[in-house]
Amino acid sequence: MAKAIKWYIKLQIKWGQANPAPPVWPALGQHWVAIPEFTKRFNDETKDRMGQQLPVLITVYEDRSFDFIVKQPPAGYLIKTKLNLKAGSKVAQKDKVGHITFNQLKEIAEQKIVDMNAVDVAWAMLTIDGTARQMWVTSDIHGMSLEEVRAKLG
Repeated sequence: MAKAIKWYIKLQIKWGQANPAPPVWPALGQHWVAIPEFTKRFNDETKDRMGQQLPVLITVYEDRSFDFIVKQPPAGYLIKTKLNLKAGSKVAQKDKVGHITFNQLKEIAEQKIVDMNAVDVAWAMLTIDGTARQMWVTSDIHGMSLEEVRAKLG
């Protein structure tokens, strides 16, 4: 029989660097989760990509045991990494901070699609393009329709 789920907790934690301090301690402590056990398991499973801040979904069961799923980095982080940016535009609607190519968008979309509710890579690319536009990063697909992006993908 499956365990009864009591809570879902969403956090952003740096891979391989979880410790019993905020944000981990307040979020897990209130649900009586064994924080040292969580930090040890999390750090052991995520040491390969040390330092990246990633979303984590923690499932806490009635018996206070837990499981967790580490998701892909946020789209903004992936865009900044691809373009070697420190941040998005500081002056909205004036300063464009970079340009992302079709192939870069495709790579990000293929990585991120597992965490998205997009039906295909083209749809995911348009979603990532929307994030890029909010950061004032221009792209090769800005203004294209879903059908046009699908056609360009082949």
